[in-house]
Amino acid sequence: MAGQIPDLHATVRTGTGKGAARQARREHLVPGIVYGGGNDPLPINIKYNELFKRLKAGRFVSTLFNLKVAGVEEDVRVICRNVQRDIVKDLPIHLDLMRLRRTSRINLYIPVEFVGEDVAPGLKKGGVLTAVRPEVELKVTAGDIPEKIVVDVSEMEIGDIIHISDVTLPEGTRPMITGRDFVIANISAPSGLRAEEGEEEPAADEVPASAQDEDGEEG
Repeated sequence: MAGQIPDLHATVRTGTGKGAARQARREHLVPGIVYGGGNDPLPINIKYNELFKRLKAGRFVSTLFNLKVAGVEEDVRVICRNVQRDIVKDLPIHLDLMRLRRTSRINLYIPVEFVGEDVAPGLKKGGVLTAVRPEVELKVTAGDIPEKIVVDVSEMEIGDIIHISDVTLPEGTRPMITGRDFVIANISAPSGLRAEEGEEEPAADEVPASAQDEDGEEG
């Protein structure tokens, strides 16, 4: 289970319709609706500054939240299904949140943790570990979200590559990208070594004509 599911705070929105929504925006709130999960839809308001900060951080629509609604005792897990924006200012004006049951299947980005870096032969030789995908989008069950994906690099040499097929994924999860064995990480040679290998002496017949002796021709 993921260690920290971020909280999203909201208040119940009194009244429905365009009038109530406009009033919420005048008060620097973003109106929204929470639906699904076998319960009635719940109109809410979220502070504009909090929502804007989360949107700016990225991947808002693929992040699982623990929704805390003031005055409602039970928290609920939700995922955003839509954020409406002003067509001129491109600022959020409404959002739809969907309640999730523990058995619901959703798409989430799960962080990758690399272990064994201290003993990896390639890294001991000066190689550089490049995390091509520091997080991977997986289809997971809402009630059993893995905290991370663990990738062991302890036996990697310079030039080795780890693909998603090389990684043991948490039980009950699968990659969203199918049909392609994408790269998770690799160990590349140090920049100095790459430069040395790339700078070979040209063969005699490869010396540019401009570098040859101009007096070589007979008069």
